[in-house]
Amino acid sequence: MSEHDIGLIGLAVMGQNLVLNMERHGFRVAVYNRTAARTQAFIEGPAAGKRITATYALEELVAALKRPRVVMLMVKAGAPVDIFIGKLKPLLEPGDILIDGGNSFFKDTERRSQELEAAGIHYLGVGISGGEEGALWGPSIMPGGQREAYARVEPIFTAIAARVNGDPCVTYIGPRGAGHYVKMVHNGIEYGDMQLIAEAYDLLHRGLGLSAQELHRVFARWNEGVLSSYLIEITADIFTRLDEETGRPLVDLILDEAEQKGTGRWTSQDALDLGVPTPTINAAVEARILSAYKEERERAAQVLSGPQGRFSGDRETFINAVGDALYAAKVCTYAQGMALLREASRAYGYDLNYGEIARIWRGGCIIRARFLDDVRAAFAEEPDLPNLLLAPFFREAVASRQEAWRTVLQTAIALGIPTPALSASLAYFDGYRSARLPANLIQAQRDYFGAHTYRRVDREGVFHTEWTR
Repeated sequence: MSEHDIGLIGLAVMGQNLVLNMERHGFRVAVYNRTAARTQAFIEGPAAGKRITATYALEELVAALKRPRVVMLMVKAGAPVDIFIGKLKPLLEPGDILIDGGNSFFKDTERRSQELEAAGIHYLGVGISGGEEGALWGPSIMPGGQREAYARVEPIFTAIAARVNGDPCVTYIGPRGAGHYVKMVHNGIEYGDMQLIAEAYDLLHRGLGLSAQELHRVFARWNEGVLSSYLIEITADIFTRLDEETGRPLVDLILDEAEQKGTGRWTSQDALDLGVPTPTINAAVEARILSAYKEERERAAQVLSGPQGRFSGDRETFINAVGDALYAAKVCTYAQGMALLREASRAYGYDLNYGEIARIWRGGCIIRARFLDDVRAAFAEEPDLPNLLLAPFFREAVASRQEAWRTVLQTAIALGIPTPALSASLAYFDGYRSARLPANLIQAQRDYFGAHTYRRVDREGVFHTEWTR
């Protein structure tokens, strides 16, 4: 019975699809789910006739595995992970490997890694991106934990990962919670990217009056150029779907409240803790929060006045300008995310390889894009690049689009269309390129009311002024 390569716990769609992916690549998999009915349905359905074995007790699952045993959790982040670890720990031996493939908070992974290491059990926190289809046909995989534990499961992850030009989208990320940290930042960038796309849609739909059919053509065209990405591709596709009952574009009938699971918020929170500016990601998180205030927004729309006009200039010129603004802002989003990874690597001792991270994000994951080849090249040329905006390629790419970017935002303001992420990106760019910011006045204010002191530009030392004398 002890012949299975890996055991997987949690047979929601992601878990099921990972199991099918592993089996398709020649691995024997034992599965367990808290509810036996789901296990039975899986075995009799998608897993029928395959080298997948159902187990109905954790003891049975562990007994089915080769030594050292490898058990992968695909359960909801938070308490469920701790509950299963508590149940599995007495059944495992030193040298066994426990994998958390969910969207766990990296600090939880840090804690669990240390606790299990004390018992001699290896723990891998593995970020997996690509959704249900990615899990089945090839996700981007971000494993963190003990390197020797990763070496044991590397053949499985290499086999099931997405591939770009034959190159598997998986690499060892770093110790302890590094894998889940990189996945968290991936999701933060995803939040920013999605919000930027939504604002481009709003400008073209509400500001320019483009129909769903026209929007499809615009986004399909963008997907053939430098903006080519999974998110642009599916956006173009979304505009083609009509509601079966009404015949109207389905996107127009979807309630404008964007939900979130917390990974974007975690990114913003940790960026604040580490002192790294991520304003585009923050704006995206806040935009989702504001979207949830639907009833308040509807009441406010009745009493708060503002511009209600339509764009009156050349439509094609404006469409192209919006595409340029979207690209420039996208660069800023990635610049912020990579800068956060850089500081986290230093603060948490992760020793991250940013070029490798960009490489494995090129396929399988939600933010996969042609753009990432250029990100990878930038870090290959300068591994310690402090900010993506300083790379010659991106410096020129943003410079050539800067005028269009500013024109788009001026138009958005004139039309009263909110563009929090596009605006935050430009503010970040302008702030980063400013040799002097008005923080000198803020520091003077702090010294005035709280004697917090200040430094000077013309001499060394720390100073305090008695401002009221």
